[in-house]
Amino acid sequence: MADFKKDAKELLDAIGGKENVNAVTHCATRMRFVLDDPSGADVKRIEDIPSVKGTFTQAGQFQVIIGNRVADFYNEFSDVSGLEGVSKDDVKSAGAQNMSWIQRLMAALAEIFTPLIPAIIIGGLILGFRNILGEVQFGGATIVEGSQFWAGVNDFLWLPGEAIFHFLPVGITWSVTRKMGTTQILGIVLGITLVSPQLLNAYGVQEILAGDVQTWDFGFFQLDKIGYQAQVIPAVMAAFVLVYLEKGLRKVIPEAISMIFVPLFALVPTIFIAHAVIGPIGWQLGTWLSQVVNWGLTGSFNWLFGFVFGGLYAPLVITGLHHMTNAIDLQLVAEYEQTILWPMIALSNIAQGSAVLGMIILHWGDKKEEQVSIPAMISAYLGVTEPALFGINIKYVYPFVAGMIGSAIAGMISVGMGVASFNIGVGGLPGILSIIPQHYIGFIISMAVAIIVPIVLTILFERKGILTKYENNHLPIPKLGQ
Repeated sequence: MADFKKDAKELLDAIGGKENVNAVTHCATRMRFVLDDPSGADVKRIEDIPSVKGTFTQAGQFQVIIGNRVADFYNEFSDVSGLEGVSKDDVKSAGAQNMSWIQRLMAALAEIFTPLIPAIIIGGLILGFRNILGEVQFGGATIVEGSQFWAGVNDFLWLPGEAIFHFLPVGITWSVTRKMGTTQILGIVLGITLVSPQLLNAYGVQEILAGDVQTWDFGFFQLDKIGYQAQVIPAVMAAFVLVYLEKGLRKVIPEAISMIFVPLFALVPTIFIAHAVIGPIGWQLGTWLSQVVNWGLTGSFNWLFGFVFGGLYAPLVITGLHHMTNAIDLQLVAEYEQTILWPMIALSNIAQGSAVLGMIILHWGDKKEEQVSIPAMISAYLGVTEPALFGINIKYVYPFVAGMIGSAIAGMISVGMGVASFNIGVGGLPGILSIIPQHYIGFIISMAVAIIVPIVLTILFERKGILTKYENNHLPIPKLGQ
C-alpha cells in the first residue's frame, strides 16, 4: 500500500505552505485548494510528485489530480499540514474570490441551468426524433405521411416537447429564484406570464414583424401581447428583476405585512417591466437582425457574412433571436424558391454537436458527464442544440467557442459555394435531405468542416489550456498512462 506522507509534505511545500491555503477539500479524484496567492504554487514541481497525475485551475480553485485513492492522500495531507477540510460548497464560496466577473457570470449561469438539464436533454431528443418523423422523406413522403402509427407518435410527443421548450422560461425563472434564495413560486408565476396562451406565440415571427399583434390598451399607451416561448435571455433578465425587487422590498416593508405586499409589489411590476421594456428591446433587436441577415445574404460579400452568421448563430439561439431568421428563410423561398440561410443553421447545429463529441473523446469514461454529453450530442446532430449548449458547451466555454469557429468556417464555405435548400427543413445531420441535389457536394464539404474543426479545436483548447480557466466545476479524466 502506498505511503503518501512524503508526497503530501512535498505538495504542501510546493503550493506555498500552510499559510497560502485558504481552504481545502477533496472529491472523487482531486485535491481542491483555494490559495490566497495562486501564483505561489509551483505547478511544475507539483506535477513531478509521484502521486500527482495533473493539475488545473477552475472556478477559483487550484485542483490536483490524485486518482481513486485521493481520500487516503487527503488524510495524510491533513496530518502533515494541520489543515482541516471544509465542505465543497465552502470551497466554492472561498474560490469565488479568485474568480473574474466573467468566471462568476459563467458559474452563475451554470448553476441556473444545471437543475434544468435533465428536462432539456430529454426534450432535445424528443424534438430531434420528431424532426425525423415529420421531415425526413422516403419515397416522396415523410414517415408521418406514410404511417398512421408514427403520425400518432409524432402528435403525442409534441406534448412533452412543448412542455419542455415552449415553457422553458418557467423553469428558468424558477431556477433563478431558487439560486438567489427568493420566493420560488413567484418565479414560477412570472415564467407563466411570459408564455401564457393569451399571448402571441414567439414563433409567430411573420405576424410580429407585420405588426399583427393584439395589445393591452391602457388608454394613453398600449403593450403588445407577445410571448417569449423557448426564450432564455428575457426569462433570465425578468427573473433577476424579480429577485432584486423582492430583496429590496423585504428590507423596507415591515415583516407583519410583508406576506402581502412584498409578493404584490415585486411580481406585478416585474411582469410589467418584462412586457414593456425587456420584451420590446428583444424584439427590436430581432427586427434589426432580420434586416441585417437579408442584407448580408444578398450583398457582394455574402461569403464573409456566411462566416459571421455561422459563428454567431449559436449565441442567437441562447437569446431566442434566432426565431427571426425564419422570416428571412420564408422570404427567400417565396422570392427565389430556395434559401441559402437554412443550410448554415443546420451546420451550426452540427458544429455544436461536434464540440460535445470532442468533450466525449477527451473525457471518455466520465460516466457522470456522459449522461449529459452523449444525449446532448445526439440531439444537436438531430437539429436541437439547447441540450448541447446549456448542458455542456456554455458551461465549459471552450467547446462553445470551438463550435462557433467550426460553424463560421463551414458557413463561409457553404455560402461561398452557393449551397441552398428547398425550404426550412431538418437541422443537424439530416439537414442534407433538405438540400437541393446539385448542392450536395458543397454541403458535404461544409458538413465535414463543421464536424472536424470543432472536435479538433475542443481537444486542442483543453490540452493547451486555452479558455479552460472559465470552466465551471468540471471533473477531468487523467490521460491514459498517468
